Amino acid sequence: MLVAASALALLGACSKPEEKTEDIRPVRAIQLVGSDVDVNAEFSGEVRARVESRLGFRVGGKIVSRKVDVGTLVKKGQVLMQLDPQDLQLSQAQALANLRAAETNRDLAKADLKRYQELVSKSFVSQSVLDAKDSTFKAAQASVDASQAAYRGQANQAGYAALVADVDGVVTEVDAEIGQVVTAGTPVVHVAKSGEKEIVIGLPEDKVETLRRVQDVQVRLWADPKNTVAGKIREISPVADPSTRTYTVKVSIPDAWAEAKLGMTALVQFASKTPAPQIKVPLTALFYEKSTTSVWVVEQGAVKLVPVTIGGVAGNDIVLAGGVKQGQTVVTAGVNLLKPGQKVKILGDDLPKAAK
Repeated sequence: MLVAASALALLGACSKPEEKTEDIRPVRAIQLVGSDVDVNAEFSGEVRARVESRLGFRVGGKIVSRKVDVGTLVKKGQVLMQLDPQDLQLSQAQALANLRAAETNRDLAKADLKRYQELVSKSFVSQSVLDAKDSTFKAAQASVDASQAAYRGQANQAGYAALVADVDGVVTEVDAEIGQVVTAGTPVVHVAKSGEKEIVIGLPEDKVETLRRVQDVQVRLWADPKNTVAGKIREISPVADPSTRTYTVKVSIPDAWAEAKLGMTALVQFASKTPAPQIKVPLTALFYEKSTTSVWVVEQGAVKLVPVTIGGVAGNDIVLAGGVKQGQTVVTAGVNLLKPGQKVKILGDDLPKAAK
């Protein structure tokens, strides 16, 4: 027993005390910057042609030919669809026959009038008989005029059997196929006019009046977010859409922006200048304790809790009206796991800056 106790004492004397390691917590942080650009809102929309025609036949009938598909480039006057012209041609032929009959009756009345004029000059018939012949001729001439108008109308109707493009553009939609019977005026082909394009977005009712006054409008494509162009509000609908309850806004873009293809998704950003530079941080940077809002500021590798004043919301960021200044480093992730004086390690090689 004595030997065992001695061995234990010897082992205890040889063991070294465990060194205490310093707790360094990894965090994500940003460097605060100020900007006088206040992004009020950003909305997604669709690239559309400023003028898009919904074309339909001016007469009813059965479609016998479709000469275009979606995406087809068309020229003004190009045939897009064709109706069966047989019935229209028969009506035109009937109108022509009526015109010829009216012309024959007029010619007969004219010749009759001429003969009676000679008889009256020789006092063979009375003036009243000549007046009756003159009235007959004028009625025959009026019948010819009416028949001519009817024939021209039927000729136009026969021409309407061919649906032609009224502008240079591209076919964006086809709503009818061969064999379908359509009524007059039913849209069968949509053609977007070449040239000016615009972005169509929907604004919520609480943003319409505020954004109506914004002059700085920037547009970028979802497919190419790095390139932006200046836009201009062209039209704001006075009535909300009954299904979405938003107000349709059309934003003009430059004609030379070839990258903007019809149907692409675009982002429209409305911005305005503020009297003084604003500092913005992500919502995740805020730390709430005892009804006080604070942020963790990193100084010399450690954090300290700094109360801040909230100035508003800008998109997904929070505007700080006081408590911090430009150039300071603020923790943006892991704020609920920190304590005053906590040593931290900022993740990432380059310290990102707050969004402007």
